[in-house]
Amino acid sequence: MIRTTVRRALLAGAALTVALTLSACGGDDHDSPMHDTAGSGTTTAPADGGPTAGAAPFGDADVMFAQMMIPHHQQAVEMADLAATRAADPEVKSLAADIKAAQGPEIDAMSGWLTTWGRPVPSPGAEMPHMDHAMPGMMSDADMAGLTKASGRDFDRKFLTMMIAHHEGAIEMARSETATGTSPEAKAMAQQIATSQQKEIALMRGILDRL
Repeated sequence: MIRTTVRRALLAGAALTVALTLSACGGDDHDSPMHDTAGSGTTTAPADGGPTAGAAPFGDADVMFAQMMIPHHQQAVEMADLAATRAADPEVKSLAADIKAAQGPEIDAMSGWLTTWGRPVPSPGAEMPHMDHAMPGMMSDADMAGLTKASGRDFDRKFLTMMIAHHEGAIEMARSETATGTSPEAKAMAQQIATSQQKEIALMRGILDRL
């Protein structure tokens, strides 16, 4: 009799333990908190596996940097292409080739970021909605027409003078990105642009001095 009573008590205790465990598990399904990133000032990948899934954080400054620097680089490449057939000085031709080799891959990288971020990639000649002001260092249509018509030593001088101004504008944009950007990749490229183009400016000024 005593043995039967003890066994019933043990069974009752086990049943209560199971019930309490199931109740606790059920509560976790409904009460576990979710991480709220609202108001963080950055954009992260959506949970639905959209185009920015797994992407690093980025902000409006990063988007503007890429959308403005792409056409800025495209114009520099266009100027460099002209030097291949119009420049007289070998050092000018070599510099132009280096500029094209450096900025072409940077255009591709920035275009890739915008695609990953789900933002429009500017096409050649197109204006983005926020580009209601001139990008620093960009040449006008008249400037480009004048460069296209030039050749020989006249081209060399025009090319160097225009590319120095173009580089100075790119450095201004790059420094703004390093100061206000969020994306580590974009900020790293901006720093690279500022450093490399400052060196190229010094080189171009040296070539101008001897022409």
